[in-house]
Amino acid sequence: MTGRGRIILGIDPGTAATGYGVIEQGGTRLAMVDYGVIQTAAGEPLHHRLARIYDALSEVLVRYRPEAAAVESLFFNVNVRTALAVGQSRGVTLLACSRSGCTLFEYTPQQVKQAVVGYGKAEKHQVQEMVRVLLALKEIPRPDHAADALAVAVCHAHTQSMRERTEAALLRARGDARRGARPR
Repeated sequence: MTGRGRIILGIDPGTAATGYGVIEQGGTRLAMVDYGVIQTAAGEPLHHRLARIYDALSEVLVRYRPEAAAVESLFFNVNVRTALAVGQSRGVTLLACSRSGCTLFEYTPQQVKQAVVGYGKAEKHQVQEMVRVLLALKEIPRPDHAADALAVAVCHAHTQSMRERTEAALLRARGDARRGARPR
């Protein structure tokens, strides 16, 4: 792409691995800019792991200066300890995004699947394959957390585009109504 599009950061938070994916949106075209995973060691104290996630994500935010960051929201997990740890990782993720000044959006796993595949109960491999296709990649991004983060970024790009088209249509309809014209 030209480098003039909207930069979107997608984040798949986790304590052991936080995935990130950076895409550029130019009109209806999407292009992958970068992706990766911030990993932390299981034996390390939690506060050190969270600091590592915060610092590494802050570097990504400074490097790419995204207009928006999209984060996958927490889903209820059977394992309470896992849910709490992911929640803490989400907290430092939200803090890093907030401190960077980019606009923050959150999407449920079902919203991501719906926006990327067109079906809110799609399987993981279906989402990953659509990410590959939509971003014109030769292979599915690895590891999974990076592919998931790219899916969140694609979800935001599609959702934001739809939101903008809807707002424009409403403004046109209001303008037509004020002039006494019939809505299109």
